[in-house]
Amino acid sequence: MPRAPEPVHVLLLAAIAVQVFVQCTAQAASDQKPLVSRLAQDYNTSLYTISVKNGAPPLVVDLAGTLVWSTCPSTHATVPCQSAACDAVNRQQPRRCRYVDGGWFWAGREPGSRCACTAHPFNPVTGECSTGDLTTFAMSANTTNGTDLLYPESFTAVGACAPERLLASPSLPQAAAGVAGFSGTTPLSLPSQLAAQRRFGSTFALCLPAFATFGDTPVYLPNYDPSGPFDYTKMLRRTPFLTNPRRNGGYYLPVKRISVSWRGPGDVPVSLPAGALDLDVRTGRGGVVLSTTTPYAIMRPDVFRAFAKAFDTVVARDRYSSVARVAGEKPFELCYGGTGGFALMKRAGYDAPAITLELGAGATGNWTILNGNFLVRGTCVGIVEMGPEGMPVDGEPAVVLGGMQLENILMVFDLDKRTLGFSRLLEWDLTNCYSASFL
Repeated sequence: MPRAPEPVHVLLLAAIAVQVFVQCTAQAASDQKPLVSRLAQDYNTSLYTISVKNGAPPLVVDLAGTLVWSTCPSTHATVPCQSAACDAVNRQQPRRCRYVDGGWFWAGREPGSRCACTAHPFNPVTGECSTGDLTTFAMSANTTNGTDLLYPESFTAVGACAPERLLASPSLPQAAAGVAGFSGTTPLSLPSQLAAQRRFGSTFALCLPAFATFGDTPVYLPNYDPSGPFDYTKMLRRTPFLTNPRRNGGYYLPVKRISVSWRGPGDVPVSLPAGALDLDVRTGRGGVVLSTTTPYAIMRPDVFRAFAKAFDTVVARDRYSSVARVAGEKPFELCYGGTGGFALMKRAGYDAPAITLELGAGATGNWTILNGNFLVRGTCVGIVEMGPEGMPVDGEPAVVLGGMQLENILMVFDLDKRTLGFSRLLEWDLTNCYSASFL
């Protein structure tokens, strides 16, 4: 298994040092309740936003983002250049990006800002970046006991100023003012800062497209069992997650094999050489990474061609329907029609094959992609081949699992234990992310 990019004690020391620049609340550590924030999905971009900045537009959720950044007021505070927070942000500069003009920030500094730290905000959709002052943002979210919303609470997060041009609509939602990074590899991501500041545990949860939680909290969802709702955090499969020491701040699944199954005897493996899906820690290339800034799954050409062959094989062997490949609908190549196949079921969407990602050592189950997480309009597989422009994620991963593959799955990330808990598609339990009791 690939080693972690940095020793754990280095990350912890950096997180503690960053607290100097984060205004802690007046409550005692034992009173710091977990936080919950609603998410929203933008219709035009399919991206997800979180509203945590006080009285300001929302921020785009970037699961691999290492930083919080936003447009800033004309006058803003700065973080000293000789500080632990500045050291942390300088260690996480984006490897590759096209710089846009960010020079106006220096005109808006508060008087006396002689040695202000410069950060490098990054647009994960366009690949553009900029320079801007490291500052602090006033934020707020609701506290929760896992069952109810309690009271709103304010906090402060360190982040970077960015120019309007970096928002580059329509790459990001028109209403968004910046990006909230959720990476587990750096102390300046939003979850890392909250864990260090509030001391309520090192976990955060995402249930797209409905909510995010921060801190150790149950998540109660109803299901087909009338004696519910149940705390779904206790019903999750778990796997170690991998991180990329060289290329990006994303979360990687330790996938060893992909297979496709439907009605019929056994599954059909995606025929790939050994190690084709592995993350190479020496180069930072390969692997299977999760992304909230890519609408659909993307596969490297060799992986996609082998996957398409396995999917076609499973569909063709079904003797009970006449479903067959039909002309694709851009950007999708794998589209199917005919009578009797991919029929709409009463309980959970369309009757379609399942795609299984077989996980490596330490996992308590496999990640299975069911109909609602890949089928578009009931006919096309929402998985596309990497184009000539390359992957949207640095490092050229073998597979990027996009937003569609992550929706209505409860994901709980433990940054200390470096584990990911995940449910199956919640619709198969006759529930969804919007059914959480605290919403």
